[in-house]
Amino acid sequence: SDLLLMKCLVVLAAMTKSAQIPFSAWLPAAMAAPTPVSALVHSSTLVTAGVYLLIRFSPALMGSEAQSVLLIISCLTMFMAGLGANFEYDLKKIIALSTLSQLGVMLSILALGFADLAFFHLLAHALFKALLFMCAGVVIHAVKEYQDIRCMGSLVFSMPLTSTCMNLANLALCGMPFLAGFYSKDLILEVAFMSNINLLAFILYALATGLTVCYSFRLVYYSLTGLFNLSSMSQVNDKSVVMTSSMMSLSIGGVTGGAFLSWVIFPESYMICLTFTFKVLALALSVLGALIGYLLNIMSVNYSLRSLKSYSKVVFMGSMWFMPFLSTFNLNYISLKTAGACMKVGDYGWSEHFGGQGLYSNVMSQSGYLQVSQSSSVSIYMKSFLFWVIVVFFIMI
Repeated sequence: SDLLLMKCLVVLAAMTKSAQIPFSAWLPAAMAAPTPVSALVHSSTLVTAGVYLLIRFSPALMGSEAQSVLLIISCLTMFMAGLGANFEYDLKKIIALSTLSQLGVMLSILALGFADLAFFHLLAHALFKALLFMCAGVVIHAVKEYQDIRCMGSLVFSMPLTSTCMNLANLALCGMPFLAGFYSKDLILEVAFMSNINLLAFILYALATGLTVCYSFRLVYYSLTGLFNLSSMSQVNDKSVVMTSSMMSLSIGGVTGGAFLSWVIFPESYMICLTFTFKVLALALSVLGALIGYLLNIMSVNYSLRSLKSYSKVVFMGSMWFMPFLSTFNLNYISLKTAGACMKVGDYGWSEHFGGQGLYSNVMSQSGYLQVSQSSSVSIYMKSFLFWVIVVFFIMI
């Protein structure tokens, strides 16, 4: 029982660090950092620490109940993140939700017992996700710090190099053949379909794969193609050598990193037995997700769809299933309200009354009385004379 408790606590710590359900609210909210920081922290170091922890503990998790719980939670996380990214308009939050979805992919294949595949996808994901963050930073800098993708458009004509690198990163994220994401993601999907998983995990895998391609094409449609929605003051170009050189160096890893890592991590090939249907299922889901994303973006231009009929559904799916309200806002409200009451009663109340402000007011009032009594006033002299006459009179009596 103590060993099972230790395993559950390790899984809980990794879920918190890697922002799995119900601890997912902090990851999109942490996108306030500059994009170079996000490229380092939110692609390969901070959020993947929980995955690396479970990779090191993977022999101890084999065959335990924590492994099956981790599988369902990670599958739900990648489905929730993919669904929320299709209703988000903040450029960096879309990339953050895609990171959350890929963390779910890593933890799900880790829960199936393939720690080497999880480590492979962790490294490959770091390459193209860092490139995607850097491209997002260049775009945000070019459009005068706007992060709303509805305020972008037609950047492919004015920023061809950035658009090319961004498309490379998006295609690697979708698992396009022979890019970095294909070698790890396609292998993970094939191994998952070959494994003995339940129907819920299988459906969530399939839906998350399609949703990943859907929000990637949505991001490309709004930011790189479509209508020109930029400000007339924006100077959109690829003239910054510092920015373009970093993107070009990362794009090399995004193209060739998957093949190189597969040779290093897997000196021997996996034996995967799949039917033809399951073999082409991943590719079919990617094509279907791209088609759905394209059609949804084309239809979103129509004014007839801009109604409040589906507002509650859009809010539910776009707000990460109300997790920020349940796990963040309520706790913040209770703690901040309690701290405010304590500060009002304690710091600004009794401690001030008996401390600095109270002592200050008492000293000032007493010094005021002494100042009045020592002033050269006839009335004060007469009052003090009468007071002492009365005192002496009562003493004499």
